[in-house]
Amino acid sequence: MAHILIAAINYWPEPSGNAPYTTGLAEHLAKSGHDVSVITGFPHYPAWRVDAAYRGGLRRREVIAGVEVIRRRHYVPARQSVIGRGAYEATFLFHGLLLRLDPPDVVVGVIPSLSGGALARIFSARWHIPYGIIAQDLMGQAAEQSGIAAGGRVAGGVSRLEKWVLRRARAVGVVSGSFVPYVRSLGVPERRIVDLPNWVVRPGVNVTVAETRQRLGWGSEQIVLHAGNMGLKQGLEQVLDAAKVAATSAPHVRFVMMGDGNQRESLRRAAAALPNVQFLPSQSDRDYASALAAADVLLLSERSTVADMSLPSKLTSYCAAGRPIVAAVRHNGATEAEIERSGAGLVVPAGDPAALLRAIASLAADPPLAARLADAGTRYASTALGSCEGLERGRRFVEGLLAPAPAKEAA
Repeated sequence: MAHILIAAINYWPEPSGNAPYTTGLAEHLAKSGHDVSVITGFPHYPAWRVDAAYRGGLRRREVIAGVEVIRRRHYVPARQSVIGRGAYEATFLFHGLLLRLDPPDVVVGVIPSLSGGALARIFSARWHIPYGIIAQDLMGQAAEQSGIAAGGRVAGGVSRLEKWVLRRARAVGVVSGSFVPYVRSLGVPERRIVDLPNWVVRPGVNVTVAETRQRLGWGSEQIVLHAGNMGLKQGLEQVLDAAKVAATSAPHVRFVMMGDGNQRESLRRAAAALPNVQFLPSQSDRDYASALAAADVLLLSERSTVADMSLPSKLTSYCAAGRPIVAAVRHNGATEAEIERSGAGLVVPAGDPAALLRAIASLAADPPLAARLADAGTRYASTALGSCEGLERGRRFVEGLLAPAPAKEAA
């Protein structure tokens, strides 16, 4: 069995984003008999502040579920900006480069932290070992599409760094087929691009819908729930715009925003006068799953500029929850393609609150439609998004990096 090193700034106990997938893969590899080490940051997502249990100190080593977890301190920006993101990446990269450990057999870098990918390439050269990349997000595209101020001006530089990271990788795993054209444009041959979709993380739920709705203060209203990160790319201002209209035209609709993120407080202040908007904190895994199952509609929201930079990690849990989805996203983007593939929801144009309200109203007026969409999501979650299949795909991806490179690629 091999010694595998994973470089990823996000890891357990972060509850959302890509951390559960990196954690699940690392633990699955350890259960498969491999010696697994992870170099990661101090837990900080989605709140964008270091977890209270990890404050103090510059480094920490733990063994969690058979995985050696090596944590290095890095800068965590309270607000997203080009300078803040640059410092975030640079400090993790710097502290990662100081790492001293026995050379592994292979290294895997996880993006959206470009520093995780850069560490993989640098370690590969240092120890003369193969490396692979798992692309959960595309950082060049994110710089241009996410809405960070001045992001467009640095997008070219980010793409060049991303190209440097990806083009020498033995293989690049992508969580969405919509990522492939961009990855190819960076000089990665298609034969080295591997389909590596995420899977459903299924915590046990042992409470009824009625109990959950009572716990959360939900009555007979139509609950439209957005769960997860509240950042720039989610474009949740469009939800508040819809809520302003619905306050008089559809008072039976309640919009719920559950989770954390760097835009949460500004959104909360903007919604202070709206009686039909509720904010809830991040939930435990079980409470998160029970809240999804108790909502009437699950909402995906993205800025109109977000095309193919990422695929919302919450979509897997949404499908598994057995509730219809409404996605206010860009036409022909990665999220629209995944919704259509799953058959689990309705898609409306980002930035069109009236269209969003019409879709929500159509689900209330047509229960059979809502049931068909919910059933389609459940079927998709149990087949294409199964955790066993997803973890095994990840294991094969990592173990495939250990195989000798084809002669002409090794030359």
